[in-house]
Amino acid sequence: MPEKMKAAIFLEPGRIVLGEKPIPDVGPLDALIRVTTTTICGTDVHILKGEYPVASGLTVGHEPVGIIEKLGSAVRGYEEGQRVIAGAITPSGWSNASLAGCHAQCGAGTRHGWKAIGGWRFGNTIDGAQAEYLLVPDAMANLAPVPEGLTDEQVLMCPDIMSTGFGGAEAGRIRIGDTVAIFAQGPIGLCATAGARLMGASTIIGVEAVPERAEIARRMGADHVIDFTKSDPVDEIMRITDGRGVDVAIEALGRQETFEAALSVLRPAGTLSSLGVYSADLKIPLEAFAAGLGDHKIVTTLCPGGKERMRRLMAVVASGRIDTAPLVTHRFSLDDIETAYDLFAHQRDGVLKVAIHP
Repeated sequence: MPEKMKAAIFLEPGRIVLGEKPIPDVGPLDALIRVTTTTICGTDVHILKGEYPVASGLTVGHEPVGIIEKLGSAVRGYEEGQRVIAGAITPSGWSNASLAGCHAQCGAGTRHGWKAIGGWRFGNTIDGAQAEYLLVPDAMANLAPVPEGLTDEQVLMCPDIMSTGFGGAEAGRIRIGDTVAIFAQGPIGLCATAGARLMGASTIIGVEAVPERAEIARRMGADHVIDFTKSDPVDEIMRITDGRGVDVAIEALGRQETFEAALSVLRPAGTLSSLGVYSADLKIPLEAFAAGLGDHKIVTTLCPGGKERMRRLMAVVASGRIDTAPLVTHRFSLDDIETAYDLFAHQRDGVLKVAIHP
């Protein structure tokens, strides 16, 4: 095995470059995986733009698919050469948050801005997945074997995008027969749309202006897709629901205007499920919030992680109940990671998600 590996390294705002790093040493509870496929996330773009602070020299990325190269001496239940994924969120399995059932917040402690995000370690507090090799901590809590017959790209959305999108639907506690609105049909919004359908929503309304994304939204389960450049989505949603409003509104963009619109279309006692990553303070408008008297609920979701979550998501893919293949629109080698970032950050050429193959 070589001593060095290629990696996408954050240097400073505006600069993520391909460089070289030593291949990590493997501790007793760790596993080293050889990355076969990974991708770029919108949060990585926040890092690139300097909107989310990480240390200079950090390898970015948090969505790995790979093969176990080496296991720590204390790791049991896995074999070298096994195909696996690990979630973007890597709980220890023994923290207070994990034992309380909130694996995503494993590690959350003192609040330092966004650092309250507890279990997100890859590409945040430790080196991430946009590299030839990745060290996975607490391997027995995080490595999930890939079922036979599934390709890398079929499971590529499980570590973050599908887990987050489904998490938004789950946090909204969608019930059979609910009406749901999903604001923005990017990769996470599309997975939230699919999650709403799986949970039993009878009417799903997407909000999206890009025709290609609107078409995929319909394939994922949207009954209506509103082009916000042609009509006011709040007016349209209230028209579709005969003035009742929606049971659950999912905000999947991270913008003040979509947050306000999601709040404005709720029925009394409805739920706003927030998935967006916000880069500025949010304001809650008085009328939409019914002056605090509307029995509304606002819930937030950090991507659920851990091996059991990954197993469940891959089981959904294997069952054929969701097809995330249309989300991968572009493919690059790791050598071309800087070109991939330029394309993805500027949302050119109809890009949804890119597959990176080291």
